[in-house]
Amino acid sequence: MQREELSWRDVESLIDHILPQVAGSFDVLLMITRGGIIPGGMLAEALQISDVLTAAVEFPKDPGLERLAWPTFLQFPEDRLLRGRRVLVIDDVWDSGRTINTVRGRVEAVVGQPRTCVLHYKPQRSRFRERRPDFYGAVTDKWIIYPWEIDRGPDYAESNPVLTLS
Repeated sequence: MQREELSWRDVESLIDHILPQVAGSFDVLLMITRGGIIPGGMLAEALQISDVLTAAVEFPKDPGLERLAWPTFLQFPEDRLLRGRRVLVIDDVWDSGRTINTVRGRVEAVVGQPRTCVLHYKPQRSRFRERRPDFYGAVTDKWIIYPWEIDRGPDYAESNPVLTLS
């Protein structure tokens, strides 16, 4: 798969494209960890949304169980924080669509009103042919490397110990 490294300016352009679509429409922003944290924070700041929540979902790592097993919610807001509210569910990319649709379904189950938003939508890889994100910045088939992912990760952390202040 072809890779594309984005700059912070690229991300800001995607956010600027999404903003007019979502302005004034939501009571709460629900960021999916980890990918949705930075774009979610940028949108929350620009939209002046102070009710910002997080959801963490894990799927089984075993390829044989991947499509059949239920996901585990490692973190999810209390029902009362979502019930009857207009919720913008944000992640960085809709690849298979599995994570964001799992979160959407859980918000719907507590009678929240979810809409989904991603920076990048990959329709060719989506497992949800009847659905797509409600809002997105761009369509792609590339492996996207966001600026917060460049030169980061376990290898980077191990080779660059944190400095201690004395």
